[in-house]
Amino acid sequence: MKAAIAIAALGFASGAFAGQNAMLGLPPAPTPPAPAAVVALGEKLFSDRRLSFNGTMSCAMCHVATQGLTSNEVATSVGMEGKSLRRNAPTLWNVAYEKTLFRDGRETTLETQVWSPILSPDEMAAPSVGWTLARIASLPEYPALFARAFAGQGVSMNSVGAAIAAYERTLLKANSRFDRWKFGGQDTLSAQERAGYALFVGKGGCAQCHTIGETSALFSDGAFHDTGIGYRRAGGGPAEIEIRLADGQATRRTRAQLQSITGAPANDLGRFEVTQNPADRWAYKTPSLRNVALTAPYMHDGSLGALEQVVDYYDAGGFESPNKSPFIRPLGLTAAQKAALVAFLKTLTGE
Repeated sequence: MKAAIAIAALGFASGAFAGQNAMLGLPPAPTPPAPAAVVALGEKLFSDRRLSFNGTMSCAMCHVATQGLTSNEVATSVGMEGKSLRRNAPTLWNVAYEKTLFRDGRETTLETQVWSPILSPDEMAAPSVGWTLARIASLPEYPALFARAFAGQGVSMNSVGAAIAAYERTLLKANSRFDRWKFGGQDTLSAQERAGYALFVGKGGCAQCHTIGETSALFSDGAFHDTGIGYRRAGGGPAEIEIRLADGQATRRTRAQLQSITGAPANDLGRFEVTQNPADRWAYKTPSLRNVALTAPYMHDGSLGALEQVVDYYDAGGFESPNKSPFIRPLGLTAAQKAALVAFLKTLTGE
């Protein structure tokens, strides 16, 4: 993480923010960089388990630096005292460009977003904002760090949010092989990967939601779509579910069999929980596909473990749902075309 900060600071100091791309493939940063003292404080808070009620949880435990700034080992995040949460942890790479936060878009700034997991009884379980501020102020190293980063302000709800947000905005990862090919004019993609790109913007229809611009690409429209996954999880899918055990090996179990072990899944209506608009039931925000090869498992509930499974899911047209996006339809891809799409997606891993 310190390396990421150093790289970002170097880029900004050289004028990367001032009308230039911080990294090839990304648009100009939407927010000016914070001072180094603020970023360093935010990184420390991000990784500090002492902000949680029992001193065991931190932001970095769900957004793991060596696992694509998500968690590759579990479908959905693990919270306080081992509680399984409803959703997969989204990656924080390039989160500076997000206009809404969380899978349902319920927050609009990083500064306010950071408080939701801290105060959630299922996540870090702090009983109140005041309790959290008092805990931080009581830790011997923090008063001086806050005085250095926020002169005259000290430990406050605003300064804590601003510090963590400043750190998260340094988490930039672009300049992928795709970027060097598309925006840099370099011959960095194989014939198979170029064929995958043609499918991505053409027959596959992927670029309808995972958008690509003329000079940059966030690979997300920032909108909310029902792909059928949420409806399936809620019980609207098939009576039996295929469970992949290993490459080429699978078994099938009924929902009742699975729930006798895992319990019934927690209700999750997606964007509807924010808007109360029936048309938003089971709709979730389009994730960016940048660095997607690093951020398994996939979908809002982590139910698809590999890129090949994601391509299979969309090729089949998804699960039927009352509000399923009209963009999702059977594609009829061949095995070679599916392999080309996966190969293309792997070119989106940045530096």
